[in-house]
This record gives sequence, C-alpha cells and structure tokens, in this order.
Amino acid sequence: MSIKFFCLSFLISMPWLGAQDFSAFQYRTVGPERGGRVTTATGTHLLPGTFYLGASGGGVWKSEDYGTTWNNVSDGYFSTPSIGAIEVAANDPNIVYVGTGSDGLRSNVISGKGMYKSIDGGQTWEHIGLKNVGQIGAVEIDPTNSNIVWVAAIGNAFRPNAERGIYKTTDGGQHWQKMLFLSDEVGFSDLELLPGNPNVIYAAAWKAQRKPWTIISGGSKEEGGIYKSVNGGVDWIKLEEGLPLGTIGKIDLAVSPTNSSIICAVIEAPEKERGFYKSMNQGKSFEHLSDNLGLVNRPFYYTNVELDPTNPDIVYSNANPLLKSIDGGKTWKRMSVPHGDNHDIWINPNNPDLLIQANDGGANVSFNGGKSWSTQFNQPTAELYQVEVDDQYPYWLYAGQQDNYSTIAVPSFPPSAIQNPGTGWIINAGGCETGPAVPKPGDHTTVYANCKGRFGVFNKQTGVEKSYYVGASNIYGHNPKDLKYRFQRVAPVHVSPHDPNTVYHGSQYLHKTINGGQIWNTISPDLTAFEPDKQVISGSPITRDITGEEYYSTLYSIRESTIKKGLIWTGSNDGVISLTKDGGQNWTNVTPKKLPKGGRVESIAPSNHDVATAYIAVDRHLLGDERPYLYKTNDYGAHWELISTETNGIPADHTTRVLREDPVRKGLLYAGTEYGMFVSFNDGQTWKSFQQNLPVTPITDLKIFRGDLVLSTMGRGFWILDDITALRDMKITALDDTAHLFKPDATVRFRYPKVRSDDAFPEYPRTSVYVDYYLPQSVDALKLEILSAKDETLVTILSDSTELNSSVTEVEDMNLSATFRYVNKKLGHQKGMHRFAWDLQQKGAWDKDAKKRFKNGPMAPPGTYTAKLTVNGKALMQKFDILIDPRVKEEGLDEAAIARQLDMQRQVIDLLSQARKLQADLEKEAKSLKGNGGQEARLATIEAAVKKLKNDKGAYPQQMLVAQIAYLYYMINGADQIIGADGSQRYEQLATEFEELKKQVGA
Repeated sequence: MSIKFFCLSFLISMPWLGAQDFSAFQYRTVGPERGGRVTTATGTHLLPGTFYLGASGGGVWKSEDYGTTWNNVSDGYFSTPSIGAIEVAANDPNIVYVGTGSDGLRSNVISGKGMYKSIDGGQTWEHIGLKNVGQIGAVEIDPTNSNIVWVAAIGNAFRPNAERGIYKTTDGGQHWQKMLFLSDEVGFSDLELLPGNPNVIYAAAWKAQRKPWTIISGGSKEEGGIYKSVNGGVDWIKLEEGLPLGTIGKIDLAVSPTNSSIICAVIEAPEKERGFYKSMNQGKSFEHLSDNLGLVNRPFYYTNVELDPTNPDIVYSNANPLLKSIDGGKTWKRMSVPHGDNHDIWINPNNPDLLIQANDGGANVSFNGGKSWSTQFNQPTAELYQVEVDDQYPYWLYAGQQDNYSTIAVPSFPPSAIQNPGTGWIINAGGCETGPAVPKPGDHTTVYANCKGRFGVFNKQTGVEKSYYVGASNIYGHNPKDLKYRFQRVAPVHVSPHDPNTVYHGSQYLHKTINGGQIWNTISPDLTAFEPDKQVISGSPITRDITGEEYYSTLYSIRESTIKKGLIWTGSNDGVISLTKDGGQNWTNVTPKKLPKGGRVESIAPSNHDVATAYIAVDRHLLGDERPYLYKTNDYGAHWELISTETNGIPADHTTRVLREDPVRKGLLYAGTEYGMFVSFNDGQTWKSFQQNLPVTPITDLKIFRGDLVLSTMGRGFWILDDITALRDMKITALDDTAHLFKPDATVRFRYPKVRSDDAFPEYPRTSVYVDYYLPQSVDALKLEILSAKDETLVTILSDSTELNSSVTEVEDMNLSATFRYVNKKLGHQKGMHRFAWDLQQKGAWDKDAKKRFKNGPMAPPGTYTAKLTVNGKALMQKFDILIDPRVKEEGLDEAAIARQLDMQRQVIDLLSQARKLQADLEKEAKSLKGNGGQEARLATIEAAVKKLKNDKGAYPQQMLVAQIAYLYYMINGADQIIGADGSQRYEQLATEFEELKKQVGA
C-alpha cells in the first residue's frame, strides 16, 4: 500500500509527466547507411522484385525494387529488433510470418519475443504468440494452407527454458501446439516440410547456450540430431543411419523441391564427422560427402545449407565463406559476396539466377547467380558498440561497428558539399569492428583506436594507424588463465578529461599512457573477480571459438571524474566496481553488496556535479537475468542505491546498457536499455520512457554533447536528439495549467552545404533555433515573434488556426522594415508539449504570388534575440543567442562583417521588392488602359517600362531589371562573405536604372 501511495503521490505532484509522451522531442538518424548483420532473407516467386531481410538488431526491411531501396516495415509493431526467420506464403505474397530472435548466438544477440504475422505485405503486423520461446531458428508455412505454420524454437540463448521445441498452428497463429520437445536445454535450429506432402516434417535438434565465458553448441547423441514425422507432427522418429554416432551440434537442413527423396544437412560434429550429409531416401540413411571446414566454420554463428530449387546437384552453404557445390555436395568452391560471415540465401524457384543472400554486411540481391550483387549501402542496420564525439564543428560521431574492418565516424550535420551524402560521409577511424575510437580532445585528426585489445593511434589526415599494443602479444586462441593481459573483445579506452595526452586502457589491469601508447604503465592490481572456473577455453563440447569475446574477468568500463583529477572508476565484465582517488596508487573494491555477482558493468558515470557521486549500469542478461540494474552512490561507493526497481518505470526485461547524468542539470539521468531509452528527472527515483520515434533496438551508449543527446544502437546506427535544453528547465517536472515557454539554447548559425541528394537519409536538418513550449490546453490564438536585440519584431509566426488565417492577408508596408508574418502548421496550438524550429529566415522580397511573398530572406545574424510567445493574449518571453559558425570565424569573418553583409542584403531586397511591385502596378494599369481611347501614349510608356522590368517569355530570354536584381541577391545571399566591389557597384547601377525607370513612368 505504501508503494501505491508513493506512486500516486508522485503522479499527483507531477501531473504533466504522468501523461506526456515527449513526442515533441524527435530523434534523427545520421547513419551510417551501410548495412549490418542480416541473419535471414527471403523473397516470393509471385513478386520477383520483392524481398525481405531480417537484421539481428534492426528489424524487418522490405524491398520492392530488387534491393535498390529498402524500407523498414517492423517499426511500431515489433517489441524486439532481433529476427530469426521470415517466410512468405507460397500462394499469397501478402501473408508473411516472422519469427523473432536471431539464431546466430553471438554474445550480443538480442532476445526473441515470439511470432508476428502480416496479411498486407508487411504494412501492418500482429503478434501471434510464442513470446517466451526465445530464439527462433526456422518458420515454415504449409504451401497448401497458409494458416498452418511450423516454428523451430532454439530457446533462450542464456538459460534453460521449457518453451524450446517444435510448434505448430493450424489457425494462423491464434493457437499453438508444441509438437516435439526434448528438454529445457535442447531446442531446434531448423525444420523443413517435404515438398508435395507437408505432413512430412524434418526437424534439427540443437543443444545451445551462451555464457559470458563460453559457448555451448552441441551435446550427446540424445541431445541432438534429426527427427522426422510423417503424420503432421503427431509422432516422431529419430534418423540415425549414416549420421554422427556421438557428440552432435548445430544442424541445418534442406530438402530438394524437385526430388523430395533428397535431404541434405550440414552438421557440426567432431572433426571426422563434421560437414555435409546427404540422403537419397527421405532420411532412411545418410552419406557423409564432405568434411570441408568451411561448411562448419563457427557453426553456432553460421550453419546454413540451401539447394537450388531447379537442380539438386547445386548446393549452397552459408558460413565463412559462402560455398557452392555443383556436384551434389562432394566438392565446394568459394563464392564472392559483398561481405563475409554468411547466414542465409533464398533462390527464386522460377529463376535460380535471381537470389538474395544475407551476411554480416547486410542483404544483397543478384540477377546473375551471384556474379554481381546489389549494394549494401542502402540499409542502415549498423550494430555499434559505443559512441564518442569530437570537438570540431559540426561534431562527428565515432564507434566500433560490428563486422566492419575499421571503426567508423559520421558527421552530425553535413560538413561539406558532396554528391552522394549517404555513403560519402562515413570514414574509417582506426582500430576494428569492436572499437572504441576516441578522438583526441583539441585535435580531432588524432583518434585513439582499439581492436580487440590492440591499441592504436589513427591519423585521419593520412589514414594511417600507429600500433602500441599493451603486451604486444596475440591473445587469440588462449585459455585466459594463461594470459599475462586479458583483453575483452570490446576493450575500453578512456581519455582523461583533465589532459588529452593521458589515456587509459583496460585489460584485467588499468593501463595508462601519456605519450600515445609509446610507454604504458600499469597502475592497478587485477580489478576483476577472476573466478578460476570461468577461465576456460571457449567453445564446447565440439568447436573452439576464442576471439576474446568470451574472455571473462576483464575491465569493461573506465571513467575518470571530471571534477577531481586522479579519481578513477572501473568496472569489469564479471561484476566488480573499483575506485582509486589518487591516480592508481591505492584501489578499493566498491562493488554494491546487493548486486548479484557476475554481471557486465556496461557503463560508469561519475557525476559532473558531485565528486562523491557516480552511476553504474550492469548487464546480467548473459547469465539469464534480464532485469535492469542501475545503481547510484553518493559516498564514493561505500553505499549504493538500486534505482531501477520493479515499480519505478523501467520494465523488468529491459536489460540496462548505459546510464549517464546530464552535465548541466543535476539529477537528470538518461538510461539506455535493451529495448529503448528512459529519462529520470529525480535522480533515478522514477523513470519514464523517452523513446518517441526511436526504433526498438538496444541503446549501447549515449553522450550529452553541445546540448544534444547522442546515441549508438546495436542495429540501427547513430541517433541524435537535437537540443535537450527544455529537459534541463526545472519547470518541465511541474507543468500545470499555465503555458510555459522554455529558454531556447544557443544556436550556431551555419549554411547548409550544397548536397545533391533527394534521399531523406541520413536526417540532417537545416539551421534552426528550437523553440519549445507547453500549452495546458488547446488555444485559438497563438503567435510566436522573434525580436531583435533592439526589441524589433523580425518575424511573426502564426499557428494554423481558423481565427488567425485572415490576419495574414494584411498588406505589408513597402519600407525597409524587416518584419514579416506567416502561418506555419508546425507551430502547434493543441494541448501538450511542442517544438517549433525557426529557420533563422528574415523577411525576403515582395512577390506578386502571395505564396512566395517575403520568403527566402537573409539569415538572422549572430546576436541576442528574444522569443515571444503570445498565448490567448498573454506574452511569454525568453532570450537566446545565435552564434557565428566557428568555421566562418576561422576564415576571418566576424559578426561586424556579417552585419555589413546583411545591410547590403536588405538594400537589395528592398530594391527587388520595389521593382516587383512597380512591375505589378504597371501591368495592372496597362490592363485597365487597354481599349481605353486617348490613353495610347501612356500605355506605350508603361509597356516600354514593363519590357525593361520583365523578361520576355520563351527560352533563354534576356534577363531584365527584376531578374538582374534577383540575380544580385542570389549572389550575395548564399554564403557568409564580404561583399565584393563588383557586387556593390552592380547594386548602385541597378538602383540608378530603377530610379530612372520610375521617373519615366512618373512613379
């Protein structure tokens, strides 16, 4: 009852927070445009240009143009972005079933949440059950009845669960029946229906589980193998003749569409029994045809076999590499694809040269049997481990991208003019896929990079990386207990906030360099739990897999206090928090006493406001515990408080990835979880979803930089929420029945570079001042004015409401006043939070066309302004600053130069307005004079004047006075610049010509 009372009291004290969804604050994606891991792909022979891909962390995407473009179709419907299998009904391309939970059981694999179904080609989806089965390895639709669907459930990747097994529905997913179950540790990686007789089913059993320190793939003969049913799953027999007799691991199956007697299997097994098997008699017996290691390279991750739908002698194997056999599986040759690490392939049964193939770089379509492929730079599904930012303008975002040979960097805004922005603004930044890549403060051309524990210093100008590995020893393939230095695959690198030359790097020890890695000093003892039973060779009982990903008892997070130099926090991937207050001379284990042991300390965040305060996020989902673990301490770790309880806002299955405190407002916290973002305004007492338009995907890291919230995700690249200033206003937690205008943040005034692109991705908004405001109820009269430092109204923006529309038609004076007013539908007048982006545009020239009138004005210059919001007659005011682009300042221009340019722009605008208005007046007068006897002389004078003002019709007419003035305005309005002598002289010429013309017509 006390908990209920507290929650009720909290909601009463903050009525707005109880109902507001923050929808006014929208994130934008900045790429990269390159694809990430795709674990399943399919097509439909009924629509040969239509394909689907399922990403491991990016959801379901659809292409209707042979892979030329891809669009996400799962956002807003799926509760997980992890996709295991996609199937399209054989007789209706609108019916699509998706099984969630990728079957590539990496340590960063995202849990499945069951089955989804679409009956309109992916436009909408319905969740149809099996929420708790875990990862789904295969989905098969009965070709004679699309309501009959089979599912192979691998199970929970990190713990035993009774929901593993083979499932069947006969009513399109309304009800499911478990048809085959072996144990809570054994699931099923694949199933196939016999062509021509869907009552015959083959299923591949697989014992699989991941632990932080090892991979379990396979078990005894009783814990794996191939099963067959001939009566729709009522009864099952195990197929054994010719198959491995002992330990058996992951299996994938394929049945020939042209000869149902042929069944193929790729099987993980000990060396002499591994590889490709084939049955010519529907599984009564198998023959082992190949033990090619490429067929079972990292089988827990790959293992996929597919037969050509027209020729059973052509066989494809997806692993590392992609292999093809043209002799029924006896011999194999490597195929070239855009990226390594292959997972799936679908071949059009009507045209086997048309196929789609899935790998760690995305999905790619081929028209010619794999000789060439469509691009992977059109599917933004990048898996990123972290985010760092540099201090140039605009700032760039850096991260390790899974399955990329280098770390990457992309800009927050367009940094230059370019013709292909999506792919052109992604650069290599050193290290490799795991990262991190940390730009040096004050010198963004230098990047401290990492690759699975290998430290390097990357020079962006030369593209060359210098290597300074701690220990200089290759740690691959070792038992971690024998290593001098244990580095996690994602080994942390941290630059001191007090000295850009001081860099920290973590093995099980904390290492420090002050000269770019040339000399490393170890400044700590082992800061991990180092339990002996966890120090094992990864991969059992069949396949070794030792890449550093499973090295347990290593440092995972390092942070030095921004307040006190030498106060350093570390967190290990086996759950230990350590602290030194003297730069490493003395260390204390400050692990929370109530924190369950063994979790991965994903992030540490020392407070920017209190030296004794810190926040941690701990991830235990690899131990089968998905609960969020967020803690804070106010006394250097002597005591900790859990701030992610069962009742304070973050769901129980949202594993926590990152926790940061706002650098400006104390107690304002941001948390990234496995399935999205959360915010707390009261130091973690309560949390609220801060997801808005973000897709459901793990938030791996976040930074608050220059007033922006910057995110990295495991499956959808980087995202930015521009300008979080309103969140820092204490009023935001106490909004009531009074309208409120938040103070706009200082805004850098930049020119958008010339970019040739019709693509909306990445999302790069133009220069804008974000004006955030709250309305307690819908209003009929809403007006936003931008006032200059002299309190002159420059712009008046009206909301799209009935009462105000007529007021915009008022005739404006033709003097030098810089004010203008217009209606903008985005100036919302409904109840709730709103954000309006003012584009810095002032009054432009008059135009006869009311829709163009006063548009395309000059940008407001740097300076102090006031936003004035009038709500039902009551004015709310906030001052803000517009700042000069630092790059412009580096060119030698200052605020005074921009002011002089603006003076000239206004003069030209006024001249252009007068010329256009004169032309319109003269044309109107000429129209009235035609047919009016006795006015021929006046009519001739007017027509002669109009000819001097207006271009003739037709191709390439001579440019007359109005066009010449507009041309001059174009010349002086495209960049911040000193007006050239020719421009000034030309203005004088045009102004003189206009004055003479006015005299001629008596104006």
